[in-house]
Amino acid sequence: MLKNLLNLFFPAVCEACSSQLKDNEQLVCTNCRHQLPVTNFHFNEDDTVKKILYGRVKLENATALVHFSKKSIVQQLLHNLKYRGHEDIGSLFGQWLGEELKTISAYKQIDVVVPVPLHKRKLRQRGYNQVTKFGKAIAKALDTDYNTTTLLKKKHTKTQVFKDRLLRYDDANTRFEVENPTALKGMHILLVDDIITTGATVEACAEVLSAIDGIKISLATIAIAD
Repeated sequence: MLKNLLNLFFPAVCEACSSQLKDNEQLVCTNCRHQLPVTNFHFNEDDTVKKILYGRVKLENATALVHFSKKSIVQQLLHNLKYRGHEDIGSLFGQWLGEELKTISAYKQIDVVVPVPLHKRKLRQRGYNQVTKFGKAIAKALDTDYNTTTLLKKKHTKTQVFKDRLLRYDDANTRFEVENPTALKGMHILLVDDIITTGATVEACAEVLSAIDGIKISLATIAIAD
């Protein structure tokens, strides 16, 4: 009854088009779901994502669930996820992709899911990492661990020494570091992010992760920019 009252005064609307959702719809209306430009990369053994990083990062497998373009349904969904606190969108995409990946032998070998991290200052400002629920849902579907304590994003500084830390990736704005590398030693990790465009962020993460002994890296994102 409470749910019905809430729907009466605060009707649930589609995260993509803002139309009122029907009783059997959650987050995204049926019409918008049918319009989502799915890639099917993982089903078709398509290496489009790997090609973005060719010669820069060694990936075992790589996929993205949907195509991203400006002024699209996907852009609206990712905007709501990243900037409006609608974290359940991440869960929706993670459950969707996770259910697909668990049927594919290459992804059954994943030992742990690792999200691209936010700097702690950005995390405080936003209150959440937009990749968290996406990654956790995939980890649950694959029946594997979810690790947020090994790969970290640090504020760029000229000199800083940390005990038991591996290579650091530095550019004008970004530094990724690995703490306690033995936690991922010999593992096949699935690195997850919301969108891949130039691949610079993934490259930065992979550079420090690849220094871990025996590690293998695969990648899964919600979207890939066209």
